[in-house]
Amino acid sequence: MSATPLLAVSELEVRYGVIAAVRGVDLEVHKGEVVAIVGPNGAGKTSLLSAIAGVARTTKGTMTFGGRQLNGVLPEDIVRHGIALVPEGRHIFASLSVLENLMLGATVRPSASAVQADVDHTFQTFPILGERRRQPAGQLSGGEQQQLAIARALMSRPRLLLLDEPSLGLAPAIVDHVYELLATIKDQGVSILLVEQNASRAFAIANRAAIMSGGRFALTGSPEVLAADERFDAAYFGTRMSGQVVGP
Repeated sequence: MSATPLLAVSELEVRYGVIAAVRGVDLEVHKGEVVAIVGPNGAGKTSLLSAIAGVARTTKGTMTFGGRQLNGVLPEDIVRHGIALVPEGRHIFASLSVLENLMLGATVRPSASAVQADVDHTFQTFPILGERRRQPAGQLSGGEQQQLAIARALMSRPRLLLLDEPSLGLAPAIVDHVYELLATIKDQGVSILLVEQNASRAFAIANRAAIMSGGRFALTGSPEVLAADERFDAAYFGTRMSGQVVGP
């Protein structure tokens, strides 16, 4: 792991009016690693990803990616810098074909030949999408739509993939397949910042993890250490804790 983080977030705050959704969060993601953030609904997980992707405005703190400042950068420019977001709920374009959805993910790419090569590679990695390439995306199953959302994000050739609740609403067997694909993506050298409610799924793939509650990180560290920590349930469910732990 590189000593210099690919993504560095310091004292980040995101507010919606008087509501502080993210409060003083520090976060690092290094090249080639998976960092998981778990926690209940309303913990601030989605707001944190949205801030990194440029979708939500930050009110305090700093964010850098590859040494480049992210605060105030437009979402499309953040994609060009190498960060791609797979939002909760997938947000695919139902009336467009699978192939057309993929091509939307490549709009920041200047080389048509390189894009076509990546389309071919995508259909090798996600064979069901290759079979359905001409089919309207709205006719895909939930698991197939999740694969399409991930594949579309990868078409921008990101160095960091932001994933928001990729297992949400999917059957366990489909979740298994999605996480097998994420392991493949990790092996290809793409860093992943993963938000999940399903801690066991996230911890199985993550190098490091954090439990988010009330807009803050309540516990951070390795998945093994967090899973064994007696304060895990209190941190995850947002009940009162005797103290706060900051991991390595």
